[in-house]
Amino acid sequence: MVDKDLRIGKDYFKSKGYQPFAFQTETWEAYLMGKSGLLNAPTGSGKTFALWIPILLEYIRDNPDDWQKPKKNGLQIIWVTPLRALAQDIQKAMQEVCLEIGLPWKVSVRNGDTDAKQKLSQKRNPPECLVTTPETLHILLSQKENQKLFENLKCIVVDEWHELMGNKRGVQVQLAVQYIKASCPLPLKLWGISATIGNLEQACEILVGKNAPSEIIRAKIKKNITMHTVYPDELEKYPWSGHLGIKLLDKIIPIIESRSSLLLFTNTRAQTEIWYQKILEKRPDWAGWVAMHHGSLDPAVRAWVENALHDGRLKVVVCTSSLDLGVDFRPVDAVIQIGSPKGVARFVQRAGRSGHRPGVPSEIYFVPTNSLELMEAAALRIAIQQEEMENIHCPENTYDVLIQFLITLAVGEGFIFDQILEVIRNTHSFQNISKENFDWVIAFVTHGGESLSGYDEFSKVEIEENGLYKVNNKKTAMRHRLSMGTIVSDPMLKVRFKTGGYLGMVEENFVSKLKSGDRFFFAGRNLEFIKIKEMSALVQLSKKKTVNVPRFMGGRISLTSKLAFKIREILEAASQNDFLTEEAEYIAPLLKLQERLSMVPGRTFLIEKNNSKEGFHLFFYPFEGRVVHEILGALVAYRISVSYPISFSIAMNDYGFELLSDIDIPIEEILEQDLFSEKNLTEDILTCINESEMAKRKFRDIATISGLVFQGFPGKPLKFKHLQSTSGILYGVFQEYDSTNLLLEQAHREVLDLQMEKDKILEAIRKINRQEIQVRFPGQFTPFSFPIMVDRLRATLSSETLEDRIVKMKAHLLE
Repeated sequence: MVDKDLRIGKDYFKSKGYQPFAFQTETWEAYLMGKSGLLNAPTGSGKTFALWIPILLEYIRDNPDDWQKPKKNGLQIIWVTPLRALAQDIQKAMQEVCLEIGLPWKVSVRNGDTDAKQKLSQKRNPPECLVTTPETLHILLSQKENQKLFENLKCIVVDEWHELMGNKRGVQVQLAVQYIKASCPLPLKLWGISATIGNLEQACEILVGKNAPSEIIRAKIKKNITMHTVYPDELEKYPWSGHLGIKLLDKIIPIIESRSSLLLFTNTRAQTEIWYQKILEKRPDWAGWVAMHHGSLDPAVRAWVENALHDGRLKVVVCTSSLDLGVDFRPVDAVIQIGSPKGVARFVQRAGRSGHRPGVPSEIYFVPTNSLELMEAAALRIAIQQEEMENIHCPENTYDVLIQFLITLAVGEGFIFDQILEVIRNTHSFQNISKENFDWVIAFVTHGGESLSGYDEFSKVEIEENGLYKVNNKKTAMRHRLSMGTIVSDPMLKVRFKTGGYLGMVEENFVSKLKSGDRFFFAGRNLEFIKIKEMSALVQLSKKKTVNVPRFMGGRISLTSKLAFKIREILEAASQNDFLTEEAEYIAPLLKLQERLSMVPGRTFLIEKNNSKEGFHLFFYPFEGRVVHEILGALVAYRISVSYPISFSIAMNDYGFELLSDIDIPIEEILEQDLFSEKNLTEDILTCINESEMAKRKFRDIATISGLVFQGFPGKPLKFKHLQSTSGILYGVFQEYDSTNLLLEQAHREVLDLQMEKDKILEAIRKINRQEIQVRFPGQFTPFSFPIMVDRLRATLSSETLEDRIVKMKAHLLE
């Protein structure tokens, strides 16, 4: 029966000159047998067709006599993607298949760019397939009579599940999927598509459900990746982050010249602007062949770039993660990665944008932005050879997302207490929520909880006589619809020419520091700031060049635990004079200098103590990533301050952290007092977190997502300082009067959980305790300590002054 059902799908592939892969037909068979599951296949191998084809085949099988006749079938499929750009390309590919096999289905896109006319048309006459984002899926749940939309639904497909599972957008997906599943009169199939992920079994279970029958299908296609490292002519033995990349431009221009098309990935939007500027300064004759793509640019500009890529009109696109995923364009010849991507999966994903079709190898160039990043290049090379990917951890008990979800349902059709509790417990993220905690959440959405019950603005959801929880206030409903989503950033201002043209968005924090006449580079142009008018930054073109580029929050990615582990392996081998890769061999002189001045920490835990004009320095090297070091630094500083009246400034990078004080730090005595004890570890971390800004920063995001803080109306967002002060006041109120507040507890836990990689601090402490602790007194800064110190100086000095300062410091060190 199944073989017969597959015929149309195989004929479609044959018409294109292809044979379906085994994993594609395996997915077709599993779907047609009524199963849910997770498909794991490399980028460019045809994952979309592996699931879209059986969806169409099922309809043809169930309507053998009239499947070619137009009907009002209602919504059959919801296809969720993490990016708006993906939605348009997936819709085009799906619609093309329908047209070619003669199936009169309509595939539509619904996201923040969909206009009111299209939305009304979709409501009156739903398409068979709706391609949408997690945020827009929740907006559908906030509509009246939304359950009518799902009455014919057969399947929900979540594309790029690895991009969603590890963050709050993935929690949104879980809640929406389980709610729709409970509301559907028909059995609902759930499928995820993932390219790069380590813990596949858990990923499938999180999406489909713990006890639901499911199948994991792995494509047995090895994606060959050819990795080239671009080396500087001279190895800098005192590296500092970010300075080296642009200096390698002369080596990158020939790579671009030798290819017809490339993607050049950077890790931040600011770096994208800088590289675009520098490439065109070097090769002005490439104007029109070079483009830029990042999330703050005008959507029309991004769409033009995507279309030009698709048509093969561009030679190189400088981009961020905005082009990480499966945006549909012709495969580029190669990819250039500027700086370490800080994770194996991210590097493989980006490499996969070249040779983006079955059987073709991917080619990627690694360009270090400092010498130590060559250790990360070596770690990436080994991880790829050994086919090791990061596990992705799913957030749990994110009460801010749950509160937003409940208000969303109350704005729509409302919910019944017992029914919604069962739905919520069917998700992985809330499977263990207690009745007591759920009662607290309900109290919060109905009257603001214990500490806010006296304020009407926090009483959002009403309980009607029949037990239905509803939002009846139109103003509350409108403000909630404007605030839905879990992506929180600083308030953004539009950048417009004074004549009216729109360029994109920058963060208020950047614009607030500009004075009239100041210049900055954005969207590929040198601009002069005029003034802020009606929440827009008005600008005009400037003939003078500038190095001032908007810095966007969240630009610094932390090293993943998988890559950190590989780096420690490389260091351990290097400490025995064994250099595992060409990159490790290249930086051998740097590591030998580190060994001569101090030591290369192999199986030992290294602490360096130094004195300078600035004061007394302690450097610790756990090699656990920036996020872990932020808390480890705060923890060590707190434990020292308990016994010694010393205050510190703390700096960190991915390799270690620094404590700087104006008085001597007796580290030998401190170590004898068991500085890294596991005893009272949680209490000590919570204390140092409470005394720092980390929990307050987390709480601002939580307050925004849960609706405690309203970000403002379109075109009139609240100022960042106002949001900060409002959330700060609420944080203080909860600390003093409502210490059991679940949102407060969540803020502490999110800092503690380190983006859901559980127990990393405890494991880091245990690793240190398993190692021999060595304290060294190098007498000067070492190749490992120097970049940490520079990162601290960067916060207080302008880039020009910083350059001058570093030149003097290096001259002194190399004497």
